[in-house]
Amino acid sequence: MADRPDTTLDPEDWDALRALGHRILDDMFDHLEHIRSRPVWQDMPPAAREQLRRPLPRGPGTLAEAYDTLQQSVIPYTVGNPHPGFMGWVHGAGTPVGMIAEMMAGALNANVGGRNQAPVEVEKQVSSWMAGLFGFPDQARGLFVTGTSIANFMGVLVARTALLGQAVRSGGLAPEEGRLCAYASCEAHGCIAKAMDMAGFGSDALRQVGVDEAGRMDLAALRAQVEADRAAGLQPFLVVATAGTVNTGAIDPLDALADFAAEAGLWLHVDGAYAALGMLAPDVAPLLAGIGRSDSIAFDFHKWGQVPYDAGYFMARDGQRMLDTFAAPAAYLQRAGRGLAAGEAWPCDLGPDLSRGFRALKTWLTFQVHGGDAIGRAISASCVLARRLAARVEAEPELQLAAPVALNVVCFRYAPADMPPEEADRVNREIVLALYDAGQVAPSSTTLHGRYTIRAAIVNHRTGGHDIDILADAVLAAGRSLSTESPPPQ
Repeated sequence: MADRPDTTLDPEDWDALRALGHRILDDMFDHLEHIRSRPVWQDMPPAAREQLRRPLPRGPGTLAEAYDTLQQSVIPYTVGNPHPGFMGWVHGAGTPVGMIAEMMAGALNANVGGRNQAPVEVEKQVSSWMAGLFGFPDQARGLFVTGTSIANFMGVLVARTALLGQAVRSGGLAPEEGRLCAYASCEAHGCIAKAMDMAGFGSDALRQVGVDEAGRMDLAALRAQVEADRAAGLQPFLVVATAGTVNTGAIDPLDALADFAAEAGLWLHVDGAYAALGMLAPDVAPLLAGIGRSDSIAFDFHKWGQVPYDAGYFMARDGQRMLDTFAAPAAYLQRAGRGLAAGEAWPCDLGPDLSRGFRALKTWLTFQVHGGDAIGRAISASCVLARRLAARVEAEPELQLAAPVALNVVCFRYAPADMPPEEADRVNREIVLALYDAGQVAPSSTTLHGRYTIRAAIVNHRTGGHDIDILADAVLAAGRSLSTESPPPQ
């Protein structure tokens, strides 16, 4: 073509690209349709690792050759969370609809940092949906980020600015302001301490509050710690409640924490990484009572929302607080009354990123196609499956529940009555490794009360009762086999 520049990266043969693209799309549909026929996870062989350690190519290749490399060395060796037997970490499974949305977003290649464009309006619509879901007022604003780790970091920064004013953004923390402290339970995610570190307070400024037997923050212990810190001349400013702890899925007493935060003049932020979307499920939503009274919430659509990675979210009850914390006018971002540069509060004014992908599309399309009720039913189903697994554990003399089941996470051990705890630790470690090698189911592990524990996080909308039975049977079979083996020499 006469108008084709020599430097373009478009194909010379669009028909050939279209044919290969259709083949790849069909392959990915096949991958999802027949995912149960493959192992949950398998280790990469040395040849696959070596293929991905080659130097940067400087000359051209072909898409067909690159796709062949992916088929051989990447696609078979992912973490496996789309598989119904994946019960490791709290990872959503994604959907074919979400996959299509990713393809469309890639074609549009929109930078959703701002400007007068429809993708910004799509993100605003999702924000409106979420404000309604949590019972936030009209002035609430939400923003897509990579995940809850960044969203929790934003929560710390917004709480800081709400207390100290916008001057802290230019002047930094004064010496006396460096004595601010925050509170989260000892079961809170590690990203909260990291957020305090990155915000300049230091991780030691996060007080780890004890929990009750169900893993929920102890309100009396929180109150005592806040009083002690104030008596010591420190300035408490933030309480981080957890809705769905990493270890056990416990939900902190949100209503009571909202009462306390209001009484004590503290910002209440909720880390709802996966459980916040339980508001879509009628049987789970009551467990989250009080979440709508928080000042801010962080959560992920890529967990219980089943949106493909990554799709984290931060929302503040008062969107002005986000503008106060992140808006940074610059000559190259000046606004106009009309045209491409029209608009007032752009997404880049609400968070740290100027360059932002169209994450909202896969979330928007997931809700448009499936509806919130269907996602809520999948959330409810995962909790029902967790209770089924817990009942099976309690019915088996060789198995032992390690923690109460609050939502969809089940922590248990292979622990026959005559097995010493230290030996049970060894056996349970080997059970998990044996399950990974077998490839039918893949739980994770944690440590509870000083003991190694198998942890099944049931998030996948493809997981059914049969998969729960496979897990329980496989743990029992592996445990019985390993119990007859001598421990390896130290």
